[in-house]
Amino acid sequence: MTSDIKQVRRFNRAVTRRIGVLHDRFLGRNRPVGESRLLFEIGTGGKEVRALRSKLGLDSGYVSRLLRSLESQGLVKTVAAPRDARARIAKLTASGLTERKELDRRSDEAAASLLSPLDQRQRQRLIAAMAEVECLLGAHDIKISPTPADSKDALWCLDQYYAFLDDRFEGGYDPARGQPTDSKDFSPPNGVFLIARKDHTLIGCGALKRSQPGIGEIKRLWVAPCARGMGLGRKLMDALESEARQLGMESVRLDTNRSLTEARALYLKNGYVEIPRFNDDPYPDFFFEKKLG
Repeated sequence: MTSDIKQVRRFNRAVTRRIGVLHDRFLGRNRPVGESRLLFEIGTGGKEVRALRSKLGLDSGYVSRLLRSLESQGLVKTVAAPRDARARIAKLTASGLTERKELDRRSDEAAASLLSPLDQRQRQRLIAAMAEVECLLGAHDIKISPTPADSKDALWCLDQYYAFLDDRFEGGYDPARGQPTDSKDFSPPNGVFLIARKDHTLIGCGALKRSQPGIGEIKRLWVAPCARGMGLGRKLMDALESEARQLGMESVRLDTNRSLTEARALYLKNGYVEIPRFNDDPYPDFFFEKKLG
């Protein structure tokens, strides 16, 4: 563990030095990195101040100081939200938009300077390593919570889930042909509907329903493409199993189509064993069960 910590610290020092975070003149501008990052996050359409605090993980006092500094430079203005006077929205002025565009240009140049000394093979290794680091660090920010199965967010996730199945299944997927369910099936005390979020973005879902006394059935497990590789499928499974235990279920079942090879691998790795068919849904080819300790 000690050697791992030392490696992480070396990595942090190398990255902060190489990308210029230690300088007050970030990207060659007379502006610290905190202000530059805020300009980028506000974006061309503006953003609520509380959303900025949440996205950047900063306390309200620090964000307020950054905004006041940018306002004094004529780059940002804050206005009341149209439907909630208590909320504030930060917007870039014309000068702010020009400055953000210049920061984008300089950021592109800085990124190119990292890649230009490398040959093609080294570039591919670096890009792949960066993507892996981003993925693993992002897993910390994922939040999984119960949501009404008929809510707007749940229905949006289900639409993505159905579209995914339609793309993967031979002959497509028609929800009307699947096993019928009602939102009440995924509501306590019968079950639960879970949604995964990262920075207020919906990135996954999973549902549990009571199929018979003591037995639950996991349904609608979906992970957004941007969140794959973070272990989110396993986290959703663990959360659903925990909910099943709290609802007094002794085991959980699920089914899957033969085209979803990654799903089958996940279930087997999580301790599920294959069992005979337990429903008349036309789409699944494999059926699994796990006893809950």
